[in-house]
Amino acid sequence: MQTLLNRGISNQRNLLNFCYFIVAISLICCGKESKADANQNTPTATTSENDSDTITPKKTILFFGDSITAGYGLDDTNDAFPGLIQTKIDSLGLDYEIINSGLSGETSAGGKSRIDWILNQEIDIFVLELGANDGLRGVPLSETRLNLQAIIDAVNAKSPDTQIIIAGMQLPPNMGQEYTTEFKSIFSDLAAENDLAFIPFILKDVGGIAALNQSDGIHPTAEGHRIVANNVWEILSVVMD
Repeated sequence: MQTLLNRGISNQRNLLNFCYFIVAISLICCGKESKADANQNTPTATTSENDSDTITPKKTILFFGDSITAGYGLDDTNDAFPGLIQTKIDSLGLDYEIINSGLSGETSAGGKSRIDWILNQEIDIFVLELGANDGLRGVPLSETRLNLQAIIDAVNAKSPDTQIIIAGMQLPPNMGQEYTTEFKSIFSDLAAENDLAFIPFILKDVGGIAALNQSDGIHPTAEGHRIVANNVWEILSVVMD
């Protein structure tokens, strides 16, 4: 009788141990499933990195010019036409960034000497605004033409995909009819020969108008720059498209 009783107690213990085992296994399995579900619902670090990789950098528009581009004489250089164009670009939500590389007093020869340094950056659109100081100083026209062509060649050699816009310039009549006429044609000729976008006269509706120029009669006022910005935008906006 005692033996049977002992066997019964032993069997009960074995049954309880088995039940404990089943419960433990169930809890472990449920824990693994919950962890798996949590992993499926939680964004991974790789996903975040991929999202950041999809951010497109802004394209670059570089204005390479003289005192007109630099905004000579203005209280705030952001009032110069490149800064005004940046404001317009931002208002339209376009992914372009302006770099103002204007230098007061710059000639075509000076531009040629510094172009390699300027090209040590990615440039999508290159706006060439040089030559006026050559004309005012009576530099031989053949020299101005060669220097501007050398700048164009340097840009093309560095980055064939960079789009170039050349800004035309005109001189006051006191420089002589023959000189001023040939000077004006330099820019249109270079545009045609190199298949470039062309701004016929960057100072259109500004040049020679006293109210839109500073006391020197050469450099635009802030109001004058607003008109210049519109002249440039007419061509630049087409190239950007």
